[in-house]
Amino acid sequence: MTTRRLLVLDRDGVINEDRDDFVKSVEEWIPVPGAISAIARLSRAGYTIAVATNQSGLARGLFSEDDLMAMHQLLFDAVAAEGGTLDALFYCPHGPDEGCDCRKPAPGLLYQIEENLDIPLRGSPFVGDSLRDLEAAVRAGCQPILVRTGKGWQTAAQGIDSLPVGTQVYDSLADYADTLLEEAPR
Repeated sequence: MTTRRLLVLDRDGVINEDRDDFVKSVEEWIPVPGAISAIARLSRAGYTIAVATNQSGLARGLFSEDDLMAMHQLLFDAVAAEGGTLDALFYCPHGPDEGCDCRKPAPGLLYQIEENLDIPLRGSPFVGDSLRDLEAAVRAGCQPILVRTGKGWQTAAQGIDSLPVGTQVYDSLADYADTLLEEAPR
């Protein structure tokens, strides 16, 4: 029996283009080149893929729950069209000042993934483009992976000393997927 490996991804800036004014609709939800294909390839290779995303635009009234669900359905459908499966998506709907335990850098979303998928987080990669993603990864015992898409270029530009110890850096999710698949036992 093959044990599935867990891979956790941030959404905005990793899977789809990020916007300073928030991604508010399916029209504004634009995949990062190669990201959907990377998710599908990793899924087919035996990874359980989960997304953990802060979506404070809900609390700010910038988009509705229906808008968010439509964007997420677009993501699920795009991965399926490439022959893969996105196993779970968890989001924090709270604003930055609400003090919840699910808004990254808090690890609450990651613990929700672990509980719902019944796969241990410890050592699992968490791919993000911001320091708060990497901090959430470390707090939950995940391997922090920084991609230079979205806000990742700015995060990387702060220097390796500003990143959590052991952070691996890649140009994109597709680049990271290539590395994982090359290293995978055959």
